[in-house]
Amino acid sequence: MDIPALSIAMATQKVNTEWGVAMMSKAIDTIEDTGSAITKMMETSVSPNLGQNIDVRL
Repeated sequence: MDIPALSIAMATQKVNTEWGVAMMSKAIDTIEDTGSAITKMMETSVSPNLGQNIDVRL
């Protein structure tokens, strides 16, 4: 068994795993921010009387 090669492989795997977790965390933060922005945009664009009346001229 090659202990140094195994150690390097394990360290590389640990770094890759930590990098993946950090990227997923950043993606989740971005998605949450986008969701909050969309919710805020929808709340400010609500017009309760829009579409209630139809003006028809003959």
